[in-house]
Amino acid sequence: MYGHTLMFTIPDIDRTDYMLMLGANPAASNGSLWSCGDVTRRMKELISRGGKMILIDPRRTETARYATKHHFITPGTDAVFLLAILRTLFEKGLVNPSHLKSWLKGWEDIEPLSRAFTLDQAALITVIPATEIERIAVDFGSANAAICYGRMGVSTQEFGALCQWLIQVINIATGNLDRAGGMMFSRPAIDLLRSEARGSFDTYRSRVRGLAEFGRELPSSVLAEEMLTEGEGQIKAFITTAGNPVLSTPNGKKLEQALPELEFMVSIDFYINETTCHADIILPPTGPLEHGHYDLVFNLFAVRDVAKFSPPMFKPAPGALNDRKIYQGLISRINRLRGKKTSLKERMWAGLQKLFPYLASNQFILDLGLRLGPYGKGFLPFAKGLTLKRLKSKPHGIDLGPLKSALPDRLFTKDKKIDVAPKILTEDLVRLKARYANMEQSAQDKGHLLLIGRRDVRTNNSWMHNSLRLVKGKNRCTLLIHPDDAARHTIADGQLVTVTSRTGAVTANAEITDAIYRGVVSLPHGWGHDRSGISMDVASAHAGVSVNDITDDLLIDQVCGNASVNGVPVALNI
Repeated sequence: MYGHTLMFTIPDIDRTDYMLMLGANPAASNGSLWSCGDVTRRMKELISRGGKMILIDPRRTETARYATKHHFITPGTDAVFLLAILRTLFEKGLVNPSHLKSWLKGWEDIEPLSRAFTLDQAALITVIPATEIERIAVDFGSANAAICYGRMGVSTQEFGALCQWLIQVINIATGNLDRAGGMMFSRPAIDLLRSEARGSFDTYRSRVRGLAEFGRELPSSVLAEEMLTEGEGQIKAFITTAGNPVLSTPNGKKLEQALPELEFMVSIDFYINETTCHADIILPPTGPLEHGHYDLVFNLFAVRDVAKFSPPMFKPAPGALNDRKIYQGLISRINRLRGKKTSLKERMWAGLQKLFPYLASNQFILDLGLRLGPYGKGFLPFAKGLTLKRLKSKPHGIDLGPLKSALPDRLFTKDKKIDVAPKILTEDLVRLKARYANMEQSAQDKGHLLLIGRRDVRTNNSWMHNSLRLVKGKNRCTLLIHPDDAARHTIADGQLVTVTSRTGAVTANAEITDAIYRGVVSLPHGWGHDRSGISMDVASAHAGVSVNDITDDLLIDQVCGNASVNGVPVALNI
């Protein structure tokens, strides 16, 4: 739509009047794709100034405490809800792209596409009443400034790409893109959009299943099969960096079976975890307090443009290397083994770095990026632009101001237009309509519950489970189940329950609560530390079970290949 893989829209929460949030839990994730300090304070301030925040989620999450209203929704049906919102906006005369009109391509296609479902059909499919869908659409379209935002819950599902597209379209349709209080674009001090390639899609495909690449990456769902299936192009070597895909990719047990079959595996990590325990060699990098830090990635998602450098607190041990130097060493050795000769330019640069070691440091690269960025003045003498020296003089960082309107300059499409109706997405509406053609089975397949994941502020990922301060207290790896479903299966609170899917089974303690919708169960992400070979004593003592032992590597979003780990059909046994 915008011409760049990393062209994310950021919620301007500090200036909005209305926020419609789907499948996001910023109270547990600290904002995720809208990086900010004290996200709960910002949500409270939105309400205190008379604004509204509406949360759509199959679970009444921690964020629901701060919302004006929470609505349960059947997992995987968010695209239907968003289409109903869009249809209502058109029918109520609340569509006005405003300042965006001259930059839109394909806008005339949007209204006909919005009629895919009636409000009554959408209500049956999503379980959100038609009156509430209409009220949300009218309030959104009538607000002075509004935000429609969706995150992991709408991304990692059967129609995730459709959801994210429709979210953009709703913001565009109401003129809430690239304006204060709406969805905006950041302009960080080091702009990755200027330094990175624009991205790619379907330039090559996975060998076994033929899934398309996106941004030079293949879906994680194909990783195990690419290792296990013999033939030309079979993956036989593997490098991981600060990752634990055995616990974080769908059907993790299949990957666990594949890793020992590799010819060689390297892990850049300082944990011997469920994945790295299979490595032939582990290269531990310097720890987070042993090297300086400047956030390249999350500044791209920040609700204000900011810059901050954190110096190292401790000197690393002699010979210890940071991640970049480890990678440089690996690349150099691989190139040498392949017989690749270094160019004259590379040899000259290596010679200069030996003479002037600062040129080989991360800080030199950072200073260069700041000087050549939108707030720098290059190397002009006496210029007052942003440099690393200036940034170091401000230990709490520099506030570069609120997000500013950036279009059309910020667009990376060749014609400087927003492609509102990309063919690959509009054509996927056919699949969505076919999926819910039979309204009697619209929400869930008969005889199954639907599994969703969840996050906890103290246990966002498997790394955090080896800290006693974070995992102590009540058991957080429980199966959330609604009282009606518990009664139907004769399950008592705290009872051990086996959850079974196509790929396997796990057993967890039931936590009966009305915070989960009927027909839906939830297990958290990142647990399952009962594997042999790991050296994480605290995590092993609080093992839990891995939800990705029962997510399905064959359940994907057909458009982008992303894993569908929310809305997995499961059965319960006691």
